[in-house]
Amino acid sequence: MSDTPPPVPPVPPVPPVEPPSGAVPPPPAPPNPYASPNPYAPPNPYGQPGVPAYAPQYTVGPRTNTLAIVALVLSFFVTVAGIVCGHIALSQIKRTGEGGRGLAIAALIIGYAFTAFWIIYFVVIIVIIVAAAAAGSSSYGG
Repeated sequence: MSDTPPPVPPVPPVPPVEPPSGAVPPPPAPPNPYASPNPYAPPNPYGQPGVPAYAPQYTVGPRTNTLAIVALVLSFFVTVAGIVCGHIALSQIKRTGEGGRGLAIAALIIGYAFTAFWIIYFVVIIVIIVAAAAAGSSSYGG
């Protein structure tokens, strides 16, 4: 007796089953949103729905006054020049209608604040020097 099983006959292919008449076919698969568009497809003459057929128009705001930018930068390093440029920039902005009023005002605030800081600093240093000199804390026995 042999231990091998008898051969299995091959299965014939099953013909496709057509749905009965009146049956609703399954919906088509949704398109892949990550797939690249078909370069050979004809263009849609009606355009994509919900998207305008023209390019959107962007409005450009007023030009920023260059002297306002310069004043803001100078107010950190050369405070007096930042203050002068800030006042000139404000008058130009008022006359021409350019943008940058906030920059000029910020330059003035920073310039005046730094100037006040340096004035107070030097006054305190001078007072300390004068007080030390008046105390006569010299070790010279004279």
